[in-house]
Amino acid sequence: QVQLVESGGGLVQPGGSLRVSCAASGSIFRVNTMGWYRQPPGKQRELVANITNSGSADYADSVKGRFTISRDNAENTVYLQMNSLKPEDTAVYYCNADLSFWQRVQGQDMMALKDGNYWGQGTQVTVSS
Repeated sequence: QVQLVESGGGLVQPGGSLRVSCAASGSIFRVNTMGWYRQPPGKQRELVANITNSGSADYADSVKGRFTISRDNAENTVYLQMNSLKPEDTAVYYCNADLSFWQRVQGQDMMALKDGNYWGQGTQVTVSS
């Protein structure tokens, strides 16, 4: 019913820039907080940044001043602009969203509003010379 699809990952040299995007689709009523997490090789997944639907953003200390999260509420899309990239930024980047969506009630001709938390499939970002 709901999908998050990321795009924009790739290989970039240290000091370079990259932008990743994530679009939510499906029977969505409202997307609340959206965020980006990352999982470096051999490490646990960690929060990079998140943003509320009113535009309030938080960042991990390791990316403050280098990364910028933004969103387009009309398109249910969140972006992460990454500048001054470092080798330690290498990771699989995952999109996450808290949202409300419509779901058909089983056996009835009606829809119910549900809340859920969803993840994208991940996009690889590699920073290397």
